[in-house]
Amino acid sequence: MHAQREMIMSIVKRTLSFATLIIVALFVIVVIRTFTLHTRQLDVLECKKSDLDFIEIGHGSGALDRFQRALRFQTISREPFDYNRNELKSLVEYIMSAYPDLHSSHLVQHEIVANYSLLYTVKGSNSSLTPYLLMAHLDVVPADPAKWEADPFGAKIINNFIYARGTIDFKHGVMGILEALNFYVAQGRQPERGFYVAFGHDEEVGGLDGAKSISDLLWGRGVRRFEFIVDEGLTLLNKILPGMVDQVAIIATAEKGQAFVELKVEGSPGHSSMPPSESTIGILAAAVHRLERNPPPSMLGYGPETDTFEHLAPYMTLPMRMVMSNLWLFKPVVSWVMSRKPSLNAIIRTVTAVTMFNAGIKINVNAPEATAYINHRIHPVQTVQEVLDYDRSIINDDRVKIRVLDSMEPHPIAASGEEDFGYQTIKNSIRQVWNNTYVAPGTMIGNTDTRHYLRMTHNVYRFSPTVMFPDDPKRFHGDNERISVKNYEQAVNFYYHLMVNSNTGSIEPTHHHSEL
Repeated sequence: MHAQREMIMSIVKRTLSFATLIIVALFVIVVIRTFTLHTRQLDVLECKKSDLDFIEIGHGSGALDRFQRALRFQTISREPFDYNRNELKSLVEYIMSAYPDLHSSHLVQHEIVANYSLLYTVKGSNSSLTPYLLMAHLDVVPADPAKWEADPFGAKIINNFIYARGTIDFKHGVMGILEALNFYVAQGRQPERGFYVAFGHDEEVGGLDGAKSISDLLWGRGVRRFEFIVDEGLTLLNKILPGMVDQVAIIATAEKGQAFVELKVEGSPGHSSMPPSESTIGILAAAVHRLERNPPPSMLGYGPETDTFEHLAPYMTLPMRMVMSNLWLFKPVVSWVMSRKPSLNAIIRTVTAVTMFNAGIKINVNAPEATAYINHRIHPVQTVQEVLDYDRSIINDDRVKIRVLDSMEPHPIAASGEEDFGYQTIKNSIRQVWNNTYVAPGTMIGNTDTRHYLRMTHNVYRFSPTVMFPDDPKRFHGDNERISVKNYEQAVNFYYHLMVNSNTGSIEPTHHHSEL
C-alpha cells in the first residue's frame, strides 16, 4: 500500500513538473513574440506645406471651391438603373470645364463611358511597367434634409468642416484624384508607369452601368492586367481601435461576399378558428430563431483580420500587445470578446441579417405562406455554398425552402507582404501625408465597384483617405456627413504621392519633396 501511494505521488509530481514546464515554455514564447514581432516600416519624408510638391487647399482656393461645387450636384442613386441622370450629366460637364488644362493635356486621354462615367488614360513611357488603376464614384445615397445640421447638398463650411452628402463617400476621392492628376500633368513630364483613373456613376447600386461598362471597355481593348487597384474602402482611425494610442490606417486587402437568401414555408389557407398544430409563420419563425442563435463560426486566424492585429500589435499598449502578438494562444478569448460587438463581430465571421419577414393575408385567416429574407455578408475565407450548407444544417427542416436570390463570392485576398509593391506603395504614400500613422491590412465589410475588375488583378486595395474619430463612422450613409478642409487637403496630397511613388518598380519612395 505504501509503495502504491509513493508511485501515485511520483506520477503526480512528474505530471506537475511537466505541466509547469509547459506553462513556462508558453510564457517564454508569449514574451518573445510580444517583444520581437514587427512589420516593415520604412523611413519616409513627411510632406509639409513648405515643400514644392505640397498641394495647398485653403479657404478661398480654387481647389476648395471646385470640391464644394461638385458636392452640390445631387447625383443620387436609389436602385439598380435608377439614378439621377440629369445631375450626373451636369457633374460630368462641370468636371470637364473645371479642369481645362487636364482635359487638354497631351499626356491624358479622357472619355465618357455609358453616358455618365469617366475614364482617364495616362500613358507611361516604360511599357515593361504594368499600369495601375485608381477608382472612385460619382453617385451618392439619398439624404433627408430634416435630419441634417445643414443642407446635405449645400456644401456649407461650419467650423472648418464641409457638410454634404458625398464628402466621405466618395466625392472627395473623385475630386482628390482630379486635383492630384491636374497638378501631376501640369509638370509636363510623362510618367514611366502608365495608369488609369475610372469614375463610375452608379456604385451605390452595384455599378452595373458604370464600372461594369468601363471594365468591359478596357477588356475589349486588350487590358488584361493591372499592377494594383485602389478604390474607396477603410479609413484612418483616430482613437477608435482598442489598444492603439496613435492613429491607424487600415487598407482593405479583402472584401466580403454576400448572399441574398429567401426562406419560404408554404401551407394552406383556412379559418383561424381551426388552426393547424404548426403555422407557416411559426415554422419560419423557428427557423429564423435557430439561424440567429447559431451564427457561423469565427474565422479569426484564417483571414486578413489576423494580419490586422499582428501588424498593429508592436504598437499597442502592453496588455493588448501581448494578446494580439499571440493570437495562436489567445484566439478563443479574442473571438469571444469581438463577437459581443456587432462592428467587430462582422470582421471575424460571416454575418446573418434577417431583413424582411412577410406573412398573412387577413387577421382571421391562417397564413398560406410565410417568407423571410436573409442577407449574409460572407467572410473572405468562406464561399456562398458553404454558407448555404450551414443554413440548411442549422434550420434542419425540409418544410423551409431555401432559395438564393443573388450572391457574390468574397473577393480574393490581396498580397500585403513586405515585398508586395502595391500594398507597400500605398502604405508609404499614406505615411508621407500622415506621418505618425501605423498601417495594417484589413477586411472591407461593405462592397465596392472593384468586383467588376477582379479579372484584371487580385491586388485590389480599398482605402479612403478619411480621418475618422469615434463619432464619425455613423456619418457613412448617415446624417451630417462631413470632412474637414484639412482632411480634404490631405486626401489630395495622398493621391498625388501615390501617383509619384507608383511611377517605378521600387517600393521605396524615390522622390524628394523639395523636387518636382
